[in-house]
Amino acid sequence: MFGNNIYVDDFPTLIGASDANIQLTSWNIGEYKGEISIGKYSLITPGVRIMSAEKIEIGDACMIAHGAYISDADWHGIYDRAQPVGTTKPINIKDNVWIGDSAIVCKGVTIGKNSIIGAGAVVTKDVPENCIYAGNPAKFIKKLDAKAFNTRKDFFRDPKKLAYDFDMLDRYNLKDNSFFNWIKSLIYPDNTH
Repeated sequence: MFGNNIYVDDFPTLIGASDANIQLTSWNIGEYKGEISIGKYSLITPGVRIMSAEKIEIGDACMIAHGAYISDADWHGIYDRAQPVGTTKPINIKDNVWIGDSAIVCKGVTIGKNSIIGAGAVVTKDVPENCIYAGNPAKFIKKLDAKAFNTRKDFFRDPKKLAYDFDMLDRYNLKDNSFFNWIKSLIYPDNTH
């Protein structure tokens, strides 16, 4: 995190990796008072960069995939390349939006609730709610049924069941782990991976 005015609400899932950190940056110098606000139940995965010199609002239960970039500024002047920040326009991403892998959301964009932005898309204009947009520049692909959604908020509805389900998943994935197999791996390492 770089800067002030960065807010992440309750129950986030933030996943970083050694080669793909999450970067949240707000520029707070001079006239610029960048602000980033991320709602409840959000999922932000490795390599996501969110950079604000004005304001970026991300609603509840949003999912932002690996390598996505969201910025409300040019980060330099068009003609005066030494001018910091350049032109800014706020971004508003409504509830339950899914932004695909390596997508770019440009300044001044509003993305309506429940919408999906395809992998690698470049969003330069507003996206209505309940739609899929993809491509460069992002274009309308499909309308979604507004009544059919199950959100990340629903995922957290029963915390005891969620903890149990994750425990069962771990047990399944680790079922072959044992003291004997660990000793065996030290003596006869499996170098196929």
